[in-house]
Amino acid sequence: MIKVQTQDFNIAEEYALLSDNNQTDGAVVFFVGLVRDFNQNSQIKSLTLEHYPAMTDKVLTRLEQQAKTRWPVNRVAIVHRVGELNLSEQIVFVGVTSPHRDAAFEAAQFIMDQLKTRAPFWKKEQTMQGEHWVDAKDSDEQAAKAWNNS
Repeated sequence: MIKVQTQDFNIAEEYALLSDNNQTDGAVVFFVGLVRDFNQNSQIKSLTLEHYPAMTDKVLTRLEQQAKTRWPVNRVAIVHRVGELNLSEQIVFVGVTSPHRDAAFEAAQFIMDQLKTRAPFWKKEQTMQGEHWVDAKDSDEQAAKAWNNS
């Protein structure tokens, strides 16, 4: 299940979609990313996320398929918000189910690491000094590349 949307998401509802009527999986792992107030030496006031819909859907679908190929994963949920987001608002939900926790944790981590570098989302931060587009961090690039070597 992949959703890119402007409206907020409900964690309990997303969890229910992963766990309801699911007797085969013993693990549900999820991650929620929030807008924080500080990034790269700047005080953040808000964040604007833009994307290219057709390309975004393809990349997120490919990430879901790759996770299901690499690990015994049954259900995957990726919800990513776009538009203007204020401090503490939810940005992303990644949820994974698997018969065992190790696979669920690894698949969720893989999806997030790849999403940060491969999905065509563009972030603009509004700061006290003005606004600017955010480049991918080297640490995110390194985390994504590490999966290619494992």
